[in-house]
Amino acid sequence: CTDLEGNLHEFGSQWKTKDCWDCSCSREGIGCCTSYATPVSFDEEKCEAIFDKLTCSYKVVEKADHAKECEVNAWVG
Repeated sequence: CTDLEGNLHEFGSQWKTKDCWDCSCSREGIGCCTSYATPVSFDEEKCEAIFDKLTCSYKVVEKADHAKECEVNAWVG
């Protein structure tokens, strides 16, 4: 399999992309999905979701003070 960056992968191999996608190669081709959950139910007026590419995860914090985390009621992914 050849990925979007032109890298070759053996059948049965798995890897994580720099954009936090989990991918695998089979005889049918490459399949990828996100390796993280996305927050979908939180106070969007008071809070914001910030994605960290180093940990491949979201943190939901207050817009006025990023040191304060917000409650998240639901995640998808």
